[in-house]
Amino acid sequence: MKNIIPDITLDLRGVECPLNFVKTKIQLEKMRSGEKLEVLLDSGEAIESVPPSVLEEGHIVLNIESVEDYFKVLIQKN
Repeated sequence: MKNIIPDITLDLRGVECPLNFVKTKIQLEKMRSGEKLEVLLDSGEAIESVPPSVLEEGHIVLNIESVEDYFKVLIQKN
């Protein structure tokens, strides 16, 4: 999955829950179906809650990658 280039990267490190999901949702609403969003999230509550919430919204989580002290989540808008 490393060869997939996101259309947009959203850095939400340091953003508290539930604002990180709200900001992800707002960004996805602005995008076209099939576009890819990379979201940078802190470990803990952010990575535990955002991917499942994105799935509940009907989008596709293509990849979750641990990088040093944060995560990269690659989402495809449905």
